[in-house]
Amino acid sequence: MADVDDVDMKKNYEHVRYPYCIVWTPIPILSWVLPFIGHMGICTSSGIIRDFAGSYFVSEDNMGFGKPTKYWKLDVDKVRGNGAATWDEAVHDASEEYKGRQHNLCFDNCHSHVAMALNLMRYDNSSSWNMVKLCFGSLIHSKYVSWPAFFKTWLPFVMLCVALTTFVLIFNLN
Repeated sequence: MADVDDVDMKKNYEHVRYPYCIVWTPIPILSWVLPFIGHMGICTSSGIIRDFAGSYFVSEDNMGFGKPTKYWKLDVDKVRGNGAATWDEAVHDASEEYKGRQHNLCFDNCHSHVAMALNLMRYDNSSSWNMVKLCFGSLIHSKYVSWPAFFKTWLPFVMLCVALTTFVLIFNLN
C-alpha cells in the first residue's frame, strides 16, 4: 500500500506541483545516450517549479525540456531557519541570481541553480551542494512520477543499445 506522501505526490503530478522537491526531466539526445544526465529544477513550498532553462532565463512552471519525469522529495525540517519561508526565499534568491548568468552546459547550469538554492537555505546543514551531489542524490532518491515517465526516460536509451548491439552483431557475423 502506498504511503501518504506517495498518494499526495500522485495528486500533485496531475497538477504538476511538487512542493519541497527537486524535479528532473530528460534532455533529448543527451539523456538518450547518458540517461542519468538531464534537466533539473527546484520547487517552492507551494510546488511551483523554478529552473535555469537557458542564459539569463529562469522559468517558472514551464521546465525547459517538458514536465518532470522524476521528483526528489526533500524535508523542509532540514532547512536552517524558518522552514517554508527560508525555503522559498532561497529558491527566489537563487533564481534571481541565475537570471543574470550565462548558461554553460558543463559548469554553470540547471544543477548549479538548484545547488545554490540548497546552499542558501543550508539544506541538511550543508553549504557544499554541487552538480555531482545532486546528480547522485537524484539518481538514488528520486521517484518516477508515472510509468510513462519511466519509459520516457529509459526507452530511448534501451532502443539505442538494442540498435547498436544489433548493428555490431550483424557486422561481426559477416
